[in-house]
Amino acid sequence: MKIIHISAECYPIAKVGGLADVVGALPKYQNEIGANSAVIMPFYNTKFTQSHKFTLVYQANLILGNQELNFDILKIEDAVLEFDVFFVHVKDLLYTESVYTDNDTNRFLAFQIAALDWILTLKKKPDYIHCHDHHTGLIPFMAQESYKYESLNKIPVITTIHNAQYQGWMSYDNLYKIPEFNIENVGLLMWDGMINPLAAAIKCAWRVTTVSPSYMEELKYSANGLESLLSHESSKAVGILNGIDSAVWNPETDKFIIKNYKKTTVESGKKANKEWLCSQFNLDKSKPLFAFIGRLVGEKGAELLPHALDYALRSKDIAVIVLGSGAKETEKELFDLILKHKGNYNAFIGYDEKLSHIIYAGADFLLMPSRVEPCGLNQMYSLRYGTVPIVRRIGGLKDTVVDIGDHGFGICHNEVSEQDIVVAINRGKEFYTQQKEFKANRKHIMSIDHSWEVSTKAYINLYNSIN
Repeated sequence: MKIIHISAECYPIAKVGGLADVVGALPKYQNEIGANSAVIMPFYNTKFTQSHKFTLVYQANLILGNQELNFDILKIEDAVLEFDVFFVHVKDLLYTESVYTDNDTNRFLAFQIAALDWILTLKKKPDYIHCHDHHTGLIPFMAQESYKYESLNKIPVITTIHNAQYQGWMSYDNLYKIPEFNIENVGLLMWDGMINPLAAAIKCAWRVTTVSPSYMEELKYSANGLESLLSHESSKAVGILNGIDSAVWNPETDKFIIKNYKKTTVESGKKANKEWLCSQFNLDKSKPLFAFIGRLVGEKGAELLPHALDYALRSKDIAVIVLGSGAKETEKELFDLILKHKGNYNAFIGYDEKLSHIIYAGADFLLMPSRVEPCGLNQMYSLRYGTVPIVRRIGGLKDTVVDIGDHGFGICHNEVSEQDIVVAINRGKEFYTQQKEFKANRKHIMSIDHSWEVSTKAYINLYNSIN
């Protein structure tokens, strides 16, 4: 079974969010069970591409409207990943320091056309093309409708929606840039008066998946305008929960953390990592340590954190650390709390991969008051490291965390509000005082299996169900 994943992100090559983690892990685990899985992605000007050598695999020109652009297909020379990654190099468009820019319409159109142009030349065509999010949303349409790609229209194309809030909208003026097709079928591209790549993918893909079962159901009533379309196409749609890469996220072997540990040594391991964090960030190690890791944006409920944490910290019986970046006002408000709650609170505005691992290993609780969380990986990382997730019941958080009040192992709340966050923190404080139960829970949550092995089999079963 030959599978080609097409994506804008792939960890550790280029990462903005959870999309990269999925595309960086799923092919590896598919290969482990006998598939031949590879990735096609853009060639960006990043630290990764600057520090590795690449072999030229293919070279040609692509047509983007009235432009003719040269593109290369490159492959990493050294085997740094456990699957093949092929890069589309369009120097004038894709070779940027940022994954996303203000010119993404042309950038990702060129990327998708180049990817399909190259697939056309392969002697051994893929058995399945697996597209990820709107950046690859026109591939299902082009493979089905564009005359140029007629020989590919028997290859099943799967689209996975990682986040339906972003759909790649573009004006009708861009229609001429899409390889020629029967104009009578232009409706497949359109939604609400615009070309909508994600809508086109939902209409034209052979199967549509989302990254958790609950998120699939939520999209039928909250999908940024695509609710009726997803309801209409529900017969070919399924939610498959993401996994985590248990080789990368493993407290026994994690090279980032201060002291490695397993279930039987979790207390000493977490203590060492917590002590390092508290020393580095001037926090009281004797208090329960609450953490937030993520983008400081509305989807994550981040703008509520400054006031909620300010209120929760007044009791002076907790410690809090924040790692993230995003909305400048939220960044400033979180930074301003450092002086106000010196010794009990600190923040790292930005992102640091090593620090994130240490926080998962050292924190007692992880806050995720998300408005939107299609799957969520942070709560799975926290479970793996024996850190209790505090989550809002939404999307994949609802699928992966059961409240301690319901004979579960985490802390859940229903709404996104400052009050809900504070109440959840107070519940965490109370749970922390019950040390016998708290320590038993730590060992239990480290045993919960959210590895990719389970999810990989679900995807393979999905592919097989098409034929």
